[in-house]
Amino acid sequence: MEDTLNLWRQELGAVPESVWRRTGLRVLILADNGLTALPPDIGRLHRLETLDLGHNALTSVPGELGGLTGLSGCLYLHDNRLTRLPDSLGDLTRLRYLNVGENSLTALPPTIGAMRGLVELRAQHNRLTTLPDGIGGLRNLRELWLRGNAVDHLPASAAGLSELRHLDLRENALTRVPEPLAGLPRLRQIDLRSNRLTHLPDWLTLLPSLEKLDLRWNAVDPALPLLGELERRGCIVLT
Repeated sequence: MEDTLNLWRQELGAVPESVWRRTGLRVLILADNGLTALPPDIGRLHRLETLDLGHNALTSVPGELGGLTGLSGCLYLHDNRLTRLPDSLGDLTRLRYLNVGENSLTALPPTIGAMRGLVELRAQHNRLTTLPDGIGGLRNLRELWLRGNAVDHLPASAAGLSELRHLDLRENALTRVPEPLAGLPRLRQIDLRSNRLTHLPDWLTLLPSLEKLDLRWNAVDPALPLLGELERRGCIVLT
Protein backbone atom coordinates (compact mmCIF):
# COMPACT_ATOMS: atom_id res chain seq x y z
CA MET A 1 0.00 0.00 0.00
CA GLU A 2 1.19 3.51 -0.80
CA ASP A 3 0.65 4.70 2.76
CA THR A 4 2.56 1.81 4.37
CA LEU A 5 6.30 1.10 4.19
CA ASN A 6 7.59 -2.06 5.86
CA LEU A 7 11.40 -2.21 6.02
CA TRP A 8 11.60 -4.64 8.92
CA ARG A 9 14.93 -6.49 9.23
CA GLN A 10 16.50 -5.20 6.02
CA GLU A 11 19.99 -4.62 7.54
CA LEU A 12 19.82 -0.98 6.50
CA GLY A 13 22.24 0.55 9.00
CA ALA A 14 20.78 3.96 8.08
CA VAL A 15 17.40 5.10 6.79
CA PRO A 16 17.47 5.64 3.00
CA GLU A 17 16.93 9.26 1.93
CA SER A 18 14.06 8.13 -0.28
CA VAL A 19 12.00 7.34 2.82
CA TRP A 20 11.83 11.03 3.80
CA ARG A 21 10.24 11.87 0.46
CA ARG A 22 7.29 9.55 1.22
CA THR A 23 5.37 12.31 2.99
CA GLY A 24 2.04 10.50 2.57
CA LEU A 25 3.12 7.57 4.73
CA ARG A 26 0.81 6.57 7.57
CA VAL A 27 2.70 3.46 8.74
CA LEU A 28 6.51 3.19 8.77
CA ILE A 29 8.29 0.10 10.07
CA LEU A 30 12.05 0.38 10.53
CA ALA A 31 12.48 -2.26 13.23
CA ASP A 32 15.57 -4.46 13.55
CA ASN A 33 17.84 -2.62 11.13
CA GLY A 34 20.89 -1.75 13.21
CA LEU A 35 20.01 1.95 13.16
CA THR A 36 22.29 4.07 15.36
CA ALA A 37 20.81 7.47 14.53
CA LEU A 38 17.55 8.99 13.34
CA PRO A 39 17.88 12.27 11.42
CA PRO A 40 15.62 15.31 11.92
CA ASP A 41 14.10 14.43 8.53
CA ILE A 42 11.67 12.19 10.41
CA GLY A 43 9.69 15.39 11.04
CA ARG A 44 8.73 15.53 7.36
CA LEU A 45 6.42 12.53 7.72
CA HIS A 46 3.65 14.52 9.36
CA ARG A 47 0.92 12.09 8.30
CA LEU A 48 2.38 9.12 10.16
CA GLU A 49 -0.02 7.30 12.47
CA THR A 50 2.26 4.39 13.49
CA LEU A 51 6.07 4.33 13.70
CA ASP A 52 8.14 1.28 14.62
CA LEU A 53 11.80 1.90 15.54
CA GLY A 54 12.15 -1.07 17.86
CA HIS A 55 15.13 -3.46 18.04
CA ASN A 56 17.76 -1.01 16.82
CA ALA A 57 20.79 0.69 18.43
CA LEU A 58 19.51 4.25 18.76
CA THR A 59 21.13 6.29 21.53
CA SER A 60 18.78 9.25 21.02
CA VAL A 61 15.83 10.40 18.95
CA PRO A 62 15.52 13.95 17.58
CA GLY A 63 13.12 16.54 18.95
CA GLU A 64 11.46 16.57 15.53
CA LEU A 65 9.78 13.33 16.54
CA GLY A 66 7.36 15.47 18.55
CA GLY A 67 6.26 17.15 15.34
CA LEU A 68 4.54 13.95 14.21
CA THR A 69 1.30 15.07 15.79
CA GLY A 70 -0.68 12.72 13.57
CA LEU A 71 0.67 9.70 15.46
CA SER A 72 -2.49 8.15 16.83
CA GLY A 73 -1.67 4.44 16.80
CA CYS A 74 1.66 3.13 18.07
CA LEU A 75 5.17 4.40 18.66
CA TYR A 76 7.71 1.64 19.24
CA LEU A 77 11.10 2.67 20.63
CA HIS A 78 11.81 -0.48 22.63
CA ASP A 79 15.07 -2.42 22.64
CA ASN A 80 17.40 0.44 21.78
CA ARG A 81 20.10 2.28 23.76
CA LEU A 82 18.18 5.39 24.68
CA THR A 83 19.26 7.28 27.78
CA ARG A 84 16.71 10.09 27.44
CA LEU A 85 13.63 11.07 25.46
CA PRO A 86 12.95 14.56 24.07
CA ASP A 87 10.48 16.83 25.86
CA SER A 88 8.73 17.25 22.52
CA LEU A 89 7.30 13.76 23.01
CA GLY A 90 4.58 15.48 25.02
CA ASP A 91 3.26 16.99 21.79
CA LEU A 92 2.04 13.57 20.66
CA THR A 93 -1.34 14.08 22.28
CA ARG A 94 -3.20 11.62 20.04
CA LEU A 95 -0.85 8.65 20.48
CA ARG A 96 -2.49 5.62 22.10
CA TYR A 97 0.41 3.17 22.59
CA LEU A 98 4.01 3.98 23.57
CA ASN A 99 6.69 1.36 24.13
CA VAL A 100 10.08 2.59 25.41
CA GLY A 101 11.03 -0.63 27.18
CA GLU A 102 14.46 -2.27 27.14
CA ASN A 103 16.50 0.94 27.07
CA SER A 104 18.67 2.79 29.61
CA LEU A 105 16.28 5.55 30.59
CA THR A 106 16.75 7.02 34.05
CA ALA A 107 13.65 9.23 33.70
CA LEU A 108 10.67 9.82 31.46
CA PRO A 109 10.24 13.38 30.15
CA PRO A 110 8.20 15.66 32.43
CA THR A 111 5.98 16.47 29.46
CA ILE A 112 4.69 12.92 29.18
CA GLY A 113 1.58 13.89 31.13
CA ALA A 114 0.44 15.91 28.12
CA MET A 115 0.08 12.71 26.07
CA ARG A 116 -3.56 12.44 26.99
CA GLY A 117 -4.43 9.95 24.30
CA LEU A 118 -2.20 7.24 25.80
CA VAL A 119 -4.03 4.04 26.68
CA GLU A 120 -0.93 1.89 27.21
CA LEU A 121 2.58 2.86 28.32
CA ARG A 122 5.39 0.33 28.44
CA ALA A 123 8.68 1.34 30.07
CA GLN A 124 9.90 -2.00 31.38
CA HIS A 125 13.59 -2.82 31.88
CA ASN A 126 15.03 0.66 32.14
CA ARG A 127 16.63 2.47 35.10
CA LEU A 128 13.67 4.45 36.37
CA THR A 129 13.35 5.22 40.07
CA THR A 130 9.98 6.97 39.81
CA LEU A 131 7.67 8.65 37.29
CA PRO A 132 7.45 12.39 36.53
CA ASP A 133 4.93 14.47 38.46
CA GLY A 134 2.98 15.05 35.25
CA ILE A 135 2.04 11.37 35.00
CA GLY A 136 -1.37 12.10 36.50
CA GLY A 137 -2.32 13.87 33.28
CA LEU A 138 -2.70 10.50 31.56
CA ARG A 139 -6.40 10.28 32.36
CA ASN A 140 -7.07 7.64 29.68
CA LEU A 141 -4.21 5.31 30.59
CA ARG A 142 -5.36 1.73 31.15
CA GLU A 143 -2.09 -0.21 31.27
CA LEU A 144 1.26 0.78 32.80
CA TRP A 145 4.20 -1.61 32.54
CA LEU A 146 7.27 -0.81 34.70
CA ARG A 147 8.84 -4.20 35.28
CA GLY A 148 12.57 -4.41 35.90
CA ASN A 149 13.38 -0.83 36.90
CA ALA A 150 14.50 0.62 40.25
CA VAL A 151 11.19 2.26 41.16
CA ASP A 152 10.96 2.89 44.91
CA HIS A 153 7.86 5.12 44.92
CA LEU A 154 5.24 6.71 42.69
CA PRO A 155 4.50 10.45 42.77
CA ALA A 156 1.31 11.68 44.41
CA SER A 157 0.03 12.73 40.99
CA ALA A 158 -0.34 9.05 40.04
CA ALA A 159 -3.63 9.24 41.93
CA GLY A 160 -4.98 10.91 38.79
CA LEU A 161 -4.72 7.71 36.73
CA SER A 162 -8.44 7.12 37.13
CA GLU A 163 -8.77 4.72 34.16
CA LEU A 164 -5.82 2.50 35.09
CA ARG A 165 -6.69 -1.22 34.99
CA HIS A 166 -3.33 -3.01 34.93
CA LEU A 167 -0.14 -2.02 36.77
CA ASP A 168 3.04 -4.07 36.46
CA LEU A 169 5.67 -3.17 39.09
CA ARG A 170 7.55 -6.45 39.14
CA GLU A 171 11.26 -6.46 39.98
CA ASN A 172 11.56 -2.96 41.40
CA ALA A 173 12.70 -1.51 44.75
CA LEU A 174 9.40 -0.87 46.52
CA THR A 175 9.32 -1.23 50.29
CA ARG A 176 5.64 -0.28 50.49
CA VAL A 177 2.63 -0.35 48.19
CA PRO A 178 2.44 3.11 46.58
CA GLU A 179 -0.14 5.26 48.39
CA PRO A 180 -1.40 7.00 45.21
CA LEU A 181 -3.01 3.71 44.16
CA ALA A 182 -5.48 3.91 47.05
CA GLY A 183 -8.15 5.84 45.20
CA LEU A 184 -7.98 4.27 41.74
CA PRO A 185 -11.51 3.02 41.05
CA ARG A 186 -10.82 0.77 38.03
CA LEU A 187 -7.55 -0.86 39.07
CA ARG A 188 -7.98 -4.61 38.54
CA GLN A 189 -4.49 -6.11 38.51
CA ILE A 190 -1.39 -5.08 40.49
CA ASP A 191 1.78 -7.09 39.99
CA LEU A 192 4.28 -6.50 42.81
CA ARG A 193 6.41 -9.61 42.48
CA SER A 194 10.05 -9.40 43.52
CA ASN A 195 10.06 -6.14 45.45
CA ARG A 196 10.97 -5.48 49.10
CA LEU A 197 7.53 -5.40 50.69
CA THR A 198 7.04 -6.47 54.28
CA HIS A 199 3.70 -4.82 55.12
CA LEU A 200 0.47 -4.06 53.30
CA PRO A 201 -1.88 -1.05 53.72
CA ASP A 202 -5.45 -1.64 54.84
CA TRP A 203 -6.81 0.33 51.89
CA LEU A 204 -6.02 -2.57 49.55
CA THR A 205 -9.24 -4.26 50.69
CA LEU A 206 -11.18 -1.15 49.66
CA LEU A 207 -10.12 -1.10 46.01
CA PRO A 208 -13.50 -1.78 44.37
CA SER A 209 -12.27 -3.37 41.13
CA LEU A 210 -9.28 -5.37 42.39
CA GLU A 211 -9.18 -8.86 40.86
CA LYS A 212 -5.54 -9.87 41.25
CA LEU A 213 -2.75 -8.74 43.59
CA ASP A 214 0.47 -10.67 43.01
CA LEU A 215 2.85 -10.49 45.98
CA ARG A 216 5.16 -13.40 45.26
CA TRP A 217 8.82 -13.14 46.22
CA ASN A 218 8.35 -10.43 48.82
CA ALA A 219 8.68 -10.71 52.60
CA VAL A 220 5.07 -10.03 53.56
CA ASP A 221 3.97 -11.68 56.79
CA PRO A 222 1.40 -14.33 55.79
CA ALA A 223 -0.38 -13.80 59.13
CA LEU A 224 -1.46 -10.26 58.31
CA PRO A 225 -5.25 -10.04 58.90
CA LEU A 226 -6.00 -8.22 55.65
CA LEU A 227 -4.53 -11.13 53.68
CA GLY A 228 -7.45 -13.23 54.86
CA GLU A 229 -9.91 -10.70 53.46
CA LEU A 230 -8.09 -10.59 50.13
CA GLU A 231 -7.99 -14.39 50.02
CA ARG A 232 -11.75 -14.55 50.58
CA ARG A 233 -12.15 -12.27 47.58
CA GLY A 234 -9.90 -14.59 45.62
CA CYS A 235 -7.68 -11.80 44.39
CA ILE A 236 -4.29 -12.41 46.03
CA VAL A 237 -1.33 -14.51 44.92
CA LEU A 238 1.33 -15.26 47.55
CA THR A 239 2.93 -18.50 46.37
